[in-house]
Amino acid sequence: MDAISFVLGIKSSHLRSTHLKDLVYRGRVLKTSKINDDGSAEQPATNGHTNGHVNGDDNDKPNRSDPKTAWVMAVYEDDAGDEQRWKRSITSQGSSEYRINDHVVAAQDYNNALEAENILMKARNFLVFQGDVEAIAAQSPQDLTRLIEQISGSLEFKAAYEKLQSEADQAAENSNFQLQRRRGINSEIKQYQEQKREAENFQHKTEERDAAIVTHILWKLYHFQQVMDDSSAKIQDHQENLKEFRRNVESFEKKLEAARVQQAEAAKEVHKVERQIKRQEREIEEKENGLVPIEEKVQQTSSQADTIRKRIDGVRKEGDEQRKLIAKIEKDLATVQKAQKQFEDQWRETMKKQGKELSDADRKEYNSLHAQALNKSSENQTKLENLNRQLKTDEVTVNSLKGKVDGYQAAVEKLETEVAVIQERKTTTEATVKQLSGEMDAKKKEFNQVQSERLRLNQARTELEEKLQEVLRKLLDADDGRRQNDRETRMREMVTSLKRIYPGVKGRVGELCKPKQKKFDEAVITALGRDFDSVVVDSEKTGVECVQYLKDQRFPPMTFIPLDNIKVNAVNTAVKGISGARLTIDAIDFDTSLERAMSYACGGSIVCDSLDIAKHVCYGRRIQVKAVTLEGFVIHKAGLMTGGRGPESKTKRRFEEHDVRNLQKMADKFRDEIDKLPRPDRRGTAEEILSNVLAGLEQRLAFANGELAAFKQNLESKRKELEHVKRQLKEWQPKFKQEDSKLQKTRAAVEKFKVAIAEVEDKIFADFCQRLGYSDIRAYEAQQGSLEQEAHEKRTQFDLQRSRLESNKSWETSRHNETESRLRNLEERLERLSKDIESYQAEKEEIEEALGNYQDSLAALQQQLDGYKSELSKRTEKVNAAKAEVQKRSKDIESRQKAISALETEVQRNSAGKFALLRRCRLEQINIPLVEGSLDNLPNEDNLLHQDPDAMDVDDGDDAGMMENAMDDYGIEVDFDQLEDEFKNPEDDSIEEKLQDKISSLTAELEKLNPNMRAMERLEVVEARLNATEKDYDDSKAAFKAAKDAFDEIRKNRYERFSKAFSHIQEQITHVYKDLTRSDQYPLGGQAYLDIEEDTDRPYLSGIKYHAMPPLKRFRDMEHLSGGEKTMAALALLFAIHSYQPSPFFVLDEVDAALDNANVDKIKNYIREHAGPGMQFIVISLKTGLFQDSESLVGVYRDQEVNSSRTLTLDLRKYI
Repeated sequence: MDAISFVLGIKSSHLRSTHLKDLVYRGRVLKTSKINDDGSAEQPATNGHTNGHVNGDDNDKPNRSDPKTAWVMAVYEDDAGDEQRWKRSITSQGSSEYRINDHVVAAQDYNNALEAENILMKARNFLVFQGDVEAIAAQSPQDLTRLIEQISGSLEFKAAYEKLQSEADQAAENSNFQLQRRRGINSEIKQYQEQKREAENFQHKTEERDAAIVTHILWKLYHFQQVMDDSSAKIQDHQENLKEFRRNVESFEKKLEAARVQQAEAAKEVHKVERQIKRQEREIEEKENGLVPIEEKVQQTSSQADTIRKRIDGVRKEGDEQRKLIAKIEKDLATVQKAQKQFEDQWRETMKKQGKELSDADRKEYNSLHAQALNKSSENQTKLENLNRQLKTDEVTVNSLKGKVDGYQAAVEKLETEVAVIQERKTTTEATVKQLSGEMDAKKKEFNQVQSERLRLNQARTELEEKLQEVLRKLLDADDGRRQNDRETRMREMVTSLKRIYPGVKGRVGELCKPKQKKFDEAVITALGRDFDSVVVDSEKTGVECVQYLKDQRFPPMTFIPLDNIKVNAVNTAVKGISGARLTIDAIDFDTSLERAMSYACGGSIVCDSLDIAKHVCYGRRIQVKAVTLEGFVIHKAGLMTGGRGPESKTKRRFEEHDVRNLQKMADKFRDEIDKLPRPDRRGTAEEILSNVLAGLEQRLAFANGELAAFKQNLESKRKELEHVKRQLKEWQPKFKQEDSKLQKTRAAVEKFKVAIAEVEDKIFADFCQRLGYSDIRAYEAQQGSLEQEAHEKRTQFDLQRSRLESNKSWETSRHNETESRLRNLEERLERLSKDIESYQAEKEEIEEALGNYQDSLAALQQQLDGYKSELSKRTEKVNAAKAEVQKRSKDIESRQKAISALETEVQRNSAGKFALLRRCRLEQINIPLVEGSLDNLPNEDNLLHQDPDAMDVDDGDDAGMMENAMDDYGIEVDFDQLEDEFKNPEDDSIEEKLQDKISSLTAELEKLNPNMRAMERLEVVEARLNATEKDYDDSKAAFKAAKDAFDEIRKNRYERFSKAFSHIQEQITHVYKDLTRSDQYPLGGQAYLDIEEDTDRPYLSGIKYHAMPPLKRFRDMEHLSGGEKTMAALALLFAIHSYQPSPFFVLDEVDAALDNANVDKIKNYIREHAGPGMQFIVISLKTGLFQDSESLVGVYRDQEVNSSRTLTLDLRKYI
């Protein structure tokens, strides 16, 4: 199938490979075969080994004899008998080469030649792979639609169809956009035409309003100038009178100034001495702080020296004991050496006395007799030897046990000694801990006393500071009271000025009403809130004028309540029947003409006698009102409750000058007492020393406790170890005794046998021993053999004792040298510490001497400070007396200055109003008539005259400058000739109202118009845009028509091709499926049909469902059919599709794999019925029932020699 698909143009990606080179067969080739360029192999010259391998192994690795090219050729004969050869090759470069009748052609020409014979490569209408049957049976409706599009050829139009559809949609969208754009521009033109008419009308009204504004401004400027001229003349008169008053006060002011100079000099001296005292105190404190670490160093160094002295005593004792031990070892060593020398002398003397020699006859006789003795005592000799061996074994065991017992005994003695030493050191350490604890308790008691004294001083300082803060708070309250009185005075003066200037001003709410009872004072003040200082005026016009006046005078804002149009809400009358509660307006007295203003200020608030009544009203009865108690508690409408205010908020006492002076004296007294106390939160020298001593004691105690804990732990461990060793000793001692008893028994048996043997030997050697002069034969043998052995053992014992003593001496000597070195190091360290203590003591004495000098100097400065403070107090009293005299004679000047200030305020107000109008004209470009000058000559607003209401009083020179600035016209003279005479009458109050009404009327009309002043300009631009849009709209219509026509054409072609194929396949599927499922048992066969999911004019975009119903079965989905039923349905669809534009041959690859024999027979019958001259079926099958009734059988095999395939054809028609 790969070869057939390859030669008929199928791509390699649809075959079983990714690249063409992978399709080249690289099987085994004879080693001697030659590979031609076309991939064939020449016959080998000789018969080599099998498959070209020496050992006949199957090695598939590529080598230089592998083929690089391959080709497939199909020979096609049409109905007329003409033959065509189609050949497709794989070149050595891995590309395809196409040939038709041995002529190389392009791939497209090759494909066209196949399509000319109705062999469609894309639709693959000439072959069915084995897996295609199951894939067709399981494919979705969209896949089936795509398959029919491939068969019909409508798929060729898909790309162009989608492209033209997109272009048509875009052109339609663009056309609609241009249409909407043109409509929008037409609507915009109509709108701008209407706005043009409105703009012309607006321009006319604006000119009329500007003329009215100019008239109103000229009227106000005229009256401002008149008031300024009159007030300036009155100020001149008051200034002349003021000069006379000031001459009378100058003499007293000179006395006050002289007293202040003397007071300043005395205060300067006081401050100078105070700075010296503080500097001296800092130096004393630094010296005292410097003593603390020195004393701590002395104490620590002394403690270290004492510790080292104790250690030196201990080391000296240890050295003495070591020297005694060394002397004892040397004495023992001399004793051993002397004993060894005596032994050697004795040994030499003994050998001289006992030295004897035997003859040969005596030796022969001895040997003969010795043999006789052995023969007679052989049995006893054997037993004796066995007992000797047993004796040696028992001796080894006993010695081992004795070693263990001796070791345990030595360990017990050692551990008992160590336990005693540790117990002694533990007792010493416990005594040290007890001593340190006692010292710590005493030091802590002393430290607590010092600390308590410091805390008492700190508490006294805290109390003095609290008293000082209270005095300072009172001074601050006094300052606040003065400032509040000043503000209250300025506010009262401003309200008085407003009453004088504007007759409609009634006064402040707090001044116009009075609580009916004194207990309501706080509640009424709280209920009125910020409206307590609000000003009541007769009309809104008066309020606006007052606001403008405040702005001109730079006075803080105030609230005005106009009686003519103030809106008063109805009060809640539900509280009138509640005992202990009344409306706030019912708790005050006021003029009935002011009822509207008072109702507004009081609102719906109520005054309650207690907080419980207020809670009952607001929470219990749920009445939404503002409830205020007599204490000042407030429950708001929303239910929030806030605390009351103290009565000082409106009734704060006025502090007099002498009260302030008394408070200042009291504050100075408290400061002096605080300065005399030590600094807070700073430890004194004694406390620092005690703290450091305690810290040292704590460290020593902690070290001693740690050492004591270590001794206890070590003692417990040693005791446990001692108990363990004692248990081991107790366990091994019985074993040792048992083995020792056994050893003694064995020795007794040995002695018994030795006696028996000796009796035999004595009888045999009696004559021999008598003749030679020995008591028995054993004496003879001992003399000759054992004397040397005994001497050797004795010498060995002496050497061991001497070596042990010398080793002990060397060890003790090294220990003694180490002890001496430790002793020298400790003595050197003690000497260094002694020198350090001497240096610390010298430094301490030096600091204490300097500290005494500083303290003497501080006492002298303190005495000097007391004298300066006394002088300062006297001079302060003189200043206060002179100040009182000046204040007494300044009342006339103050009253005259107030009158001048009021007139100056009037001039400044009118000047500010005048230049505010001029600035307005300049900023708003209002053209008023001028005789000379220009509005550009006006200064900036920051340079204009302004008055800070909280500023201090200024002197006369500044007042003159302010007046000069107020009267300065900056070279601007307004032309009042254009102002009609009727507007120059100052008594007519209705003029401004008429002018304002006219301006307001015109302004209201202008606000209603609200035209677009750029309408004419925009109209021209929009008309130009309309012309351009018309052209774009025509172009978009033409483009849309062209795109739609092209799309309709391609859609028509695609629809015709698809519909033609679908109609044919839909018609054929029924017949084909019936033919495939018809049998003798079911002569009608089954039913199958195709159905489009959506009935539209674009069926190629919808899915196609394939339905098949086998004979005598109900309708079910394709996935619910059996494997054979699916295969039959899929084959019916394949045959129906193939019937549309059928190819001359049809290749089926094992399509019967899932069919039983009955269905195979049906397939066979269908193929035989439809095969003919114009239709050839090539079937690949393993089913006998299918290929045994075929017309011919074709076998394909590989020719090894030429490396190519060969076919064998068997014609079966002659056997039928």
